[in-house]
This record gives sequence, C-alpha cells and structure tokens, in this order.
Amino acid sequence: MSQMERYLEAATRQNTQRSYASALRHFEIEWGGHLPATPDSVARYLAEQAPLLAINTLKQRLAALAHWHGEHGFVDPTRAPLVRKVLKGIQTLHPRVEKQATPLQLGQLTQVADWLDASTLASQGRGDQAGALRAMRDRALVLLGFWRGFRGDELIRLQIEHLTVVPNEGMICFLPRSKGDRQSQGNTYKVPALSRLCPVTATSQWLQACALTSGPVFRGVDQWGHLSEKALHPNSLIPLLRDLFTCAGLEAVAGYSSHSLRRGFAGWANDNGWDVKALMEYVGWRDVHSAMRYIQGRDPFARHRMEAGLQSPPGTAVALPAPAAEPPPQITLVLRLVLTPFTPKGRGVAKARARMEAMTLAPYRAHRLDVDGTQYQLTASPADPTQIDESMAVLLDEMHRVADNHQCFLEASLRAEDGRYWD
Repeated sequence: MSQMERYLEAATRQNTQRSYASALRHFEIEWGGHLPATPDSVARYLAEQAPLLAINTLKQRLAALAHWHGEHGFVDPTRAPLVRKVLKGIQTLHPRVEKQATPLQLGQLTQVADWLDASTLASQGRGDQAGALRAMRDRALVLLGFWRGFRGDELIRLQIEHLTVVPNEGMICFLPRSKGDRQSQGNTYKVPALSRLCPVTATSQWLQACALTSGPVFRGVDQWGHLSEKALHPNSLIPLLRDLFTCAGLEAVAGYSSHSLRRGFAGWANDNGWDVKALMEYVGWRDVHSAMRYIQGRDPFARHRMEAGLQSPPGTAVALPAPAAEPPPQITLVLRLVLTPFTPKGRGVAKARARMEAMTLAPYRAHRLDVDGTQYQLTASPADPTQIDESMAVLLDEMHRVADNHQCFLEASLRAEDGRYWD
C-alpha cells in the first residue's frame, strides 16, 4: 500500500468503511445490482428491500452508494428525484418505531460493579488469573463507559499511552478521532475521580494488573490469562456486556447494548439537574436533537404530574391548597433573527427555523411578530434574575448550533423591555 493510499484509507472511519463495504456487497452480490448504478436500479432496490429493512438501514445503504459514486467520479444516482420520492413513499407506508438501547440505571451500575468486585475476589481465591483479569477489565470498561458517556467504539479505541492520571482529581483521555470529530483534530476527555464507583480507580487497577504501558486499554484475555495485543473486536462488545449483565442478575438483557452506558449517564445527569448545554458539552453532542434522543427524565410518561392534578374521590377529605408562591418575575424580550444558507441553492433555512422554534424557542413561549419569522416575542421567567445573561447566552449558542447543523448563517439579537441587549 502506497503512502497516499494509507492516507486515503485513514480519511474514513473504520466503522464507516466496514458499513459501506457491507452495504455495497449487499447491493452488488446479494441483490445483483451493478456499479455504477442508475436511478432506476437504486429505486427498485429500495422498493424491494423496504419490507425487510428499517428506514435508517436503507438510508445507510444510500449513503454507501453515494460515497462510491463520488469517489469514482460518477453522477450520484441517489440524489435523483425518483429515488427521493420512493424513499419518501417507503417512510409513509412502512413507519417503524426507532429502537433504542435500554439505559443502564445507577442502581444497576452498582449491582454490576459489586458483582464484578466479588467475581475478582473469588477468581483470585481459587487461583484463576484469567477470570480475575477479565472481571477487572470489565469493571473498568463499564464504569469508564458510563461516567464518561463513551460510545462503544471510543472505549475500544482508547490507548494506554493516551491516558494521564491526575492524582486526586481524575484522568485525561485523548482520542485522536471520534464520530463527532469530522476533521480528525482529536478530542480530550476528562474523567472525574469519584468517592465510589470510580472509573479512574477501576481503570488504574486494571492497567496495574495487566502490567502494560502501551497499546489498547481494553483487550482480550485467553483462558490462560494471556493478554491479546489487539483491542476487543467491536462486534464482541454487545455480547460481552449482555453476558456480564446476565451474570450480575439484570433482567431483559436483550435490550442492552454499548449505548446503554451512554444513555444511562445522560438520564442520570438530567435527573440530577444538569442543563442540556452542560450535558452536550460533556458528552460531545453538537445539536439539541441528538441530546433529546438520549434523555429520559424522571417521569417520562408524565404520570405523576397528571395524578397530582386529578381530583380526590368523592367523600374524601380534600386538603386545602397551600398558599400560592409568588410567581417569579417575567422578562419580555424581542428576538430578531436572519437565516441565510451557506450556498445560493441551500435549502436548510426552513428546517433550521422549524427546529429553533420547536427546540430552543418553545421554552420561552415564543410567538412570531411578523409573517417572515424575523422577529419573535419571548417570555423568560428566571428563578434567579441575575442569571438572565447566562440564559440568553445559552439560547443564542443553541440557535447558532442549529443553524450550523442545517448549513445556515445566523444573525440574532435579543433585546429586553428594560433595554438590555444580547447578540
């Protein structure tokens, strides 16, 4: 392989390379298609696979075909109107509920960690070095994956030489590349040292036990206790976690995956008062919509809020309502915004505006002051009026993030009725 070929291969994530290769193999070999493809053949492929595959899988297949045609200098057939119409029809006639991994709750994390502690001691007591090493590795993997909100592939790609322990503070992890790092600039993640269920302590104990100073952090251990030179295979992570959770006594383990650690931490952080912006920065999400897919609050069905509003049954004593607390002061603001696409033919303005109205402006009871949507009236009710500056800064940051995700420029400013101004 030439130096240029090595760089070209490195430009695409290994997971993406594998998924694209699998998609192309399915189109060419299993379905019998030809490359370069025509819009008609791609449309027929979608139509025949629609009853068998989820819509997200079909979109991934289209992405693989688009990538192949772009790399080889052919016109991309997936952008043809025929293909887009067929895909829209499939979404209409084959709606499917998106499957999400079951989040690992803190109590379940404690149960798993305690079981692994006991397993380590039991293995050491009977001289089973391999069993003890696996238990210590798995404990470090689960605790680090949960408290840092890592994806499965990020855990597997961690290298020992990229970890730095800061005594009494935590640990710094460097990842040269991750899913959200499209420019391959690398990201640094800080992991806190905790009083219990500590990911730093668990990782340090595992590395001390395996006596390695470089290479993958999480690797295989054979029946004799020998360590593999390679990282755990990505396809082995979900079976490993499900087997582990089964042994620890968790129920319905088929719903768990490597994303259960990430979703579990997001839910825990949300329940403990983390604001969305802080959670997004910690985990690495770039837009609010991605974060909302992971967050599941304390009362996801709103049952308790509704029960609290139901009237008491006839004949029962009705408690007198407590004196109403004085409502927090409200601040009326006028938002002026202008959205412009990055390119003259860009079509993301309408989607960006709709996303802003639904996700970022809705909490402020925003309504348009003009038909074009260049002015909105907002109402803020901060519990602490001194925090209004921070709230407005967060709002503007989230709006800019939405605009960037839809390939748009945003010009926005906020003015309060008392004259204060933010942009």
